[in-house]
Amino acid sequence: MFALVGANIDPGGPSLLLMAVSRSATLGPSARPVAVPADLEQGPKADGLVRLPSHIRWSGADLTYDLDDPSDRARVYEQVLREGTEEDVRFFVRPDRLLEHWSTMVLPAYVRVAWGESIARLRLRR
Repeated sequence: MFALVGANIDPGGPSLLLMAVSRSATLGPSARPVAVPADLEQGPKADGLVRLPSHIRWSGADLTYDLDDPSDRARVYEQVLREGTEEDVRFFVRPDRLLEHWSTMVLPAYVRVAWGESIARLRLRR
């Protein structure tokens, strides 16, 4: 359903500005893809002090996080799991540390669902 917000008659012809007045089931944060790499253990891993790329931390001040600090690490993992690519997840997230933080991290339900099978497999390997 759309509502007419405005109309503008210009030399090129009329143009209408429509705005959605109801939420679509196919749009919104839960419709975004969640990166869940099958090879999470592969590749180099970030450690120490890190700054997240702007496509992950796209709002707010640029911050430095200490991956040796459990609280900072949890905040990095939350942001990377929500916003990162598979490459980002491989680089910033260590499987053993992910399991340590999994139950206390603040994540949307759609991210937890997407990661469900991977978390179960990681727990079996412990």
